[in-house]
Amino acid sequence: MSTPKEILKQYWGFEQFRPLQEEIIQSVLTGNDTLALLPTGGGKSICFQVPGMLLDGLCLVISPLIALMRDQVDNLNNKGIPAAALHSGLTFYEVKKVLMDAADGAYKFLYCSPERLESHLFVDYIPLLPINLLVVDEAHCISQWGYDFRPPYLRIAATRKLFPKVNIIAVTASATPLVQKDLINKLALKNPQLFRQSFERPNLSYSNFLVDSKINKILNILNNVPGSSIIYCNNRKQTKKIAEALTLQGIAADFYHAGLAQPVREMKQQAWIENKIRTMVCTNAFGMGIDKPDVRVVIHHDITECLENYYQEAGRAGRDGKKAYAVLLYQKKDLIELSVNVANKFPPIGVIKQVYQSIADYLQLPVGNGEGIYYDFDFSIFTQNFKLEPLLVMNVLKVLEQENHINFTENIFLPTQISFIINKEALNLFQETFPLLEPIIKALLRTYEGIIDNRVSVHEHKIAKICRLPIEQVIDAFTQLKAHGIIEYLPKKETPQIQFLMNRAPAQYLVINEKAYSQRKTLYEERLETIVNFTASLTACRSAFIAKYFGDESAKNCGICDNCLSLKRKKLSPEELVAIEQQLKIASDNKVLLTQFMSSIKNFSKEKIWAAIEFLQSEEKIKITVNNEINWMGR
Repeated sequence: MSTPKEILKQYWGFEQFRPLQEEIIQSVLTGNDTLALLPTGGGKSICFQVPGMLLDGLCLVISPLIALMRDQVDNLNNKGIPAAALHSGLTFYEVKKVLMDAADGAYKFLYCSPERLESHLFVDYIPLLPINLLVVDEAHCISQWGYDFRPPYLRIAATRKLFPKVNIIAVTASATPLVQKDLINKLALKNPQLFRQSFERPNLSYSNFLVDSKINKILNILNNVPGSSIIYCNNRKQTKKIAEALTLQGIAADFYHAGLAQPVREMKQQAWIENKIRTMVCTNAFGMGIDKPDVRVVIHHDITECLENYYQEAGRAGRDGKKAYAVLLYQKKDLIELSVNVANKFPPIGVIKQVYQSIADYLQLPVGNGEGIYYDFDFSIFTQNFKLEPLLVMNVLKVLEQENHINFTENIFLPTQISFIINKEALNLFQETFPLLEPIIKALLRTYEGIIDNRVSVHEHKIAKICRLPIEQVIDAFTQLKAHGIIEYLPKKETPQIQFLMNRAPAQYLVINEKAYSQRKTLYEERLETIVNFTASLTACRSAFIAKYFGDESAKNCGICDNCLSLKRKKLSPEELVAIEQQLKIASDNKVLLTQFMSSIKNFSKEKIWAAIEFLQSEEKIKITVNNEINWMGR
C-alpha cells in the first residue's frame, strides 16, 4: 500500500507536505472526525484528496460552489483520478448515470452540492454508494452565526447518520471560535481532532490607506509593484470603470463580475491566469478556486463587509511565498456607509414580506404552488417594474434563503438540453428528407449516450467542432429540429434563477424566525465593527489582528505591515507604552474624555500617545465610547 507522501509525489508532484497537511491526513486515515482550519492557499483539498486516494471506496465531497466543484473535478481528472460532480446544471438522466457509475466504483471522488443530498434520486442510491470518507468543504457555511450561512448545509448532519461508520473531515479557511464550536455541534463531530494552521503570512504585507483619490493611489501602487494583480470592488459598474481607466494609463486590465456570460468570464479568467491581462478588476465573484501563485498585489477599492471576506480575498496574493502586498483603500465616508448598511442588510420583517409578495407577482406564482421549481428571474427588470432598491432586494433574497424559503442563484449556468422525441424509423426517414440536418443528428447520437431516450446536456461548441460548422449554424439546426418535432430543445440558460424550496405562502403568513434573525443582525453589526477597527487602526499589527480574530492568540507582530513599519518609525519603546498605559488607567477612573487626556499629557508627543492608545485598543485593554470617553477594560 502506498504512503501519503508517495501519493502526493505521484499525483501532485510535490516532495513534501505543507505545514499540518500530513498530520491532518493521518488523523483522517486513523478514522477520526477532523476539523481543519487552513488559510486561503493553505492546501485544504490535499488534506482530503490524499486520504481519499488511500482509502478503498468513494470519497463524497459536499461543496456549496458549482465553479469550485467543476474546477476540482477537472483537476483530479487531469491527474488521472476519476471524479465527477452532481450540481443543478445536470438533468435527471445525467445525475442517475453518475450515481450508477459511482455505485459501480467508477469514481474515487464524487462532488455534490448540499441541495442534492435530499433529492429522492440521491437518497435512493445512497445505500449503493461505497463511501469511505465524508468531506464538508467551506464548512463555515453550516453555522448560522457565520458570515456566509447556507441553510442546505444543515442537512449534512442527517446524511452523516446514513453512514455511521464513516468519518468526516470539515475544512474551511475562515471560522471564528464561535463558528468553530457551532459547526462541530451542527455536524455532530465525534471527539473531533482540531487542526489550525497559523494565520500569519510572513511574505504578505498588509497596508490600509485613507486616500482622497482611490484611482490615483491604485495607479501609484501598480506602477511601483510589478506583476499580476487583483482589484476588488463592491459593485459591477465600478469594475468596468476602473479597468477602463487603468487601460488608458497603459496597464493591461480587464473587468469581471457575475453578470457576464459564462464563456466571457472563462475567457477573461484564462487571459489573466496566462498573464495576458496583468490586472483583473472584479467583484468577489472572481478568485474562488483559482490557484495562481504569482499574484503580487491584491487591492481592495472598497471595504468588505467582514474580516472573513477580506482575509480570503487578500490571501490570494503571494501564494508562491515571495513578497506580496494586500492593500485596502478607504475614505471616511466609507466607514459611515458601513454603519448605514445594517438597516439595508436587515430590513424590517414587514418589508421582507412586501418584497416576497412582489416576487410572487412578478413570477405570477399563485399561493400553494412552486415547490422545487426554478424560475427565470431578471433582477434589473424586477427592481425597475416594482420600483425597489436593488440592494434591498438582494438582501431580502438572502434572508429568504437563510429562512429556507428559496434558493437564489445569480450566476447559474444551465447547459443546453436535448432529447429525441421520435422513433428510429421516423428519424431515418427525416434524415433522408432533410439531408442538410443529417450531420447534426448523427453528431448528437454519436456524442451523447442516452439522448434517444433521455434529455441530456449538450454543448454547442462540441457539436460545432465535430461538424466543422459555425456555432450559429448549429444553434439554427437545433431550432429547426425542434420546429419539425424531432427533438425537445431547451436552450442554455445563464439568467439568474429563483428556486422555491416550498410552495409559495401568502405574504402575511410568511414564517420568519425573528429571534434568529435578530441574533444574525447583532453578529453582523459586530463583524462590521471589527472590519472598521481593522481598517482605521493606526497601530495594531494587521496580521496579528486577523489571526486573533480567528482565535490564534499566539500570533506575533509581523513587522512588515503599515502599522508595524509606522511604529518602528515612531520608536515607541515598551517603557513608554507602559507609562502611557498607567496614566490611561488612572485617567479612566475619572471618566476623562480622550481629547482631555491627549492635552493633559505633556511628556510624550501626540504621535506616541496616539500610537499607545491604538495599541491598547487593539489589545482590548481600553475602549473609546461613542461619546469619546475612555473606558478601562483591563484585559
